[in-house]
Amino acid sequence: MRYLHTMVRVKDLDAALDFYCDKLGLSEVKRMESERGRFTLVFLAAPDDVERAKKDEGPVVELTYNWDTEDYTGGRNFGHLAYQVDDIYAVCDRLQKGGVLINRPPRDGKMAFIRSPDGVSVELLQSGDALAPAEPWASMANTGVW
Repeated sequence: MRYLHTMVRVKDLDAALDFYCDKLGLSEVKRMESERGRFTLVFLAAPDDVERAKKDEGPVVELTYNWDTEDYTGGRNFGHLAYQVDDIYAVCDRLQKGGVLINRPPRDGKMAFIRSPDGVSVELLQSGDALAPAEPWASMANTGVW
């Protein structure tokens, strides 16, 4: 058995792609549209997984956009997406500067949580050992739910 993907339903495909690609740094590796089914599927991969994902060998996130509008609530009800990062402080700084709220700051130098525009919880984990505590993160309180 191998992990294939996590599917997330999105209400606004452009907002979702801005978040996952432009801000979080994922890349689109495949797109499928179904006129009959009235939906678009967009498959995204983390930078280190792009080449494998293009060959259907790497993990991806599948964004499902249903053309007929529908409200999706409680984006956290399935759990969260998790990504390993090389420098959690730099990633959180870049995201925050891009307008993303850091719900659970990386106070411990190891873990942070953010949310997508659709309320999906995304965990960021420092690769290897935790970084030494650093400001402003060490003093920053949680905001909202994660």
